[in-house]
Amino acid sequence: MTIPKAYFRDHLVLLLLSTNAFLAVAGSIFILIRLSTSHGNGYIVQYRPTVAFNTFKQGTITGILSLIVFLWLVFAVHTTLSLRTYHVHRQLTIAILGLGALLLLLTVIITNALLMLR
Repeated sequence: MTIPKAYFRDHLVLLLLSTNAFLAVAGSIFILIRLSTSHGNGYIVQYRPTVAFNTFKQGTITGILSLIVFLWLVFAVHTTLSLRTYHVHRQLTIAILGLGALLLLLTVIITNALLMLR
């Protein structure tokens, strides 16, 4: 499959691609910095609210590091999908990249909330 030349000339697509790349890089660095400044062995990796009480599930550092892998996986999948759908419809590509940016932003916010509970 060839990449259409118009894909890299589209300013809105490039803006969304660079926003997604920035969120993936900044989120990864943010998580690593927050992990290096925290002390202890247990990390809260899940919040399970129930009717009677709120439960926090503790896990290891791999649970938090998997969120970095998730950031990069979301970035790669949304970029690939946008490349493949650009020739179908430009607005579909913009929607895919916009939803990718939202998912990356929510991942950073949720990770920050989990690391703040430590």
